[in-house]
Amino acid sequence: MDRNPSPPTSDDEEEGPVGDAIGDTVYSKHWVFSTLTKLIEVITSVEDGEMLTDLNEEMENEICKIWDISVDEDVALFLQDFSTPETFLRVISNSRCPRLTEICVGILANMACFQEPCVSISNNEDLGELLLLLLCDSDPPTLLETSRLLLTCLSRLEVASIWVERIRKHPSVHNGVCFIMMSSTNVELLVKVGEAVDKLFDLDEDLMLGWIEGGGQELDGQLSSDGEDEKTSALELVPCILEAAKQVRADNPEGLEVYMHILQLLTTVDKGIQAIVHSSEAGEETWDLLSDLICHEFCQADDPPIIVQEQKTVLASVLSVLSAMFSSQAELGYMKIEKNSPLIGSLIQVLQHLEDCRKKPTENSERSDTEKSNRPMICEEDLHLKILQDVCCEFLSNILLEMNKETTLQGLKHGHLNEQKCLCAFRNLLPLYSTTVKSFVEVLHDADQMLAEKLEKSFPALKDNT
Repeated sequence: MDRNPSPPTSDDEEEGPVGDAIGDTVYSKHWVFSTLTKLIEVITSVEDGEMLTDLNEEMENEICKIWDISVDEDVALFLQDFSTPETFLRVISNSRCPRLTEICVGILANMACFQEPCVSISNNEDLGELLLLLLCDSDPPTLLETSRLLLTCLSRLEVASIWVERIRKHPSVHNGVCFIMMSSTNVELLVKVGEAVDKLFDLDEDLMLGWIEGGGQELDGQLSSDGEDEKTSALELVPCILEAAKQVRADNPEGLEVYMHILQLLTTVDKGIQAIVHSSEAGEETWDLLSDLICHEFCQADDPPIIVQEQKTVLASVLSVLSAMFSSQAELGYMKIEKNSPLIGSLIQVLQHLEDCRKKPTENSERSDTEKSNRPMICEEDLHLKILQDVCCEFLSNILLEMNKETTLQGLKHGHLNEQKCLCAFRNLLPLYSTTVKSFVEVLHDADQMLAEKLEKSFPALKDNT
């Protein structure tokens, strides 16, 4: 289960009388009941006056203890039976204390890790509405806990559709999430929001299309600084995703992978590709970021071949987006091959790493069968590696089709192309992309006839119709 790190714990909890323990734990039912009752009393005392804006230290410590123990299923079920979701709905609605809201949502997020409490929380319509409004909150810890709760619920088949439909009815969620991605520097928050968006788009393509088209709309339900409702223009999705990806890039590889997968999901629909490509600024920014990742960060020549196993999913996402962009709008200046010849070398480098990894199990043939079976192996049929190879070959094929004498000479001059790299490329492209390879060999005859002839000797079928 994906849970938030617990706040400071107390080491002086007392075990209750016999029969007072919650399930198989040592936690006292009476103590939990008493603590929540005190919280209700605090909220009730200010209902007719000002909103609660501060929480005394003693009460905060007690509620944090409940936050700690709510990761236990017996405690989560007890809190559900005690109507804690309904209680917290009342508490959050009558509080302007960010710390108290964070703790309450954090406890609900812990409870949602278990099926029964998750269903109970999800079926509470008023609570669901309130939690979505919290995605427009300005308090990062509250946003983190709200995003964690949303992700947990979206990850449960029993309740995911409830939240998708609820989010569909609230366009303000789009703007709140996009604002977080565009403006936050909190990497943990950005990763959790990204995971929630990734799950949401994976669950519902129509909702994703709505978010893609959301830029420029006016949304109701945002609160101005004086508490009045105001209309606000929806933020465009792609620039927000890119900004979040740049923020998490250095500190959180898993987070970067999440945002690359979101971009990949966008390219599965025409409107998503157009949203990336047709805005010249967003398109160029996307292309530059992803090209830089491939050329200077992922799967480099001095990396051990096994790195491709670690990076296979993020590589497949990045290359899928670049390939979709290239196929859709190859005439755009920032995609011109003369500006991107390093991409050719990087794509072939990925294929070389894939080949090297697959050679590993057959090395040292003198080893016994037992020794071989105990060695870490990358299976030839590894689905993710196969997907990566397919995406890489398709993209490389499209690029090679655009090559002319000048761009080929440039690639040879800078080392992006040479005999070994061409051999690797051809091994992977043939026979599926034989037309592309033959076309490139024709160009290569004009640029470096000796190399072209060597390649034809290695692949006799290339001499046909060349």
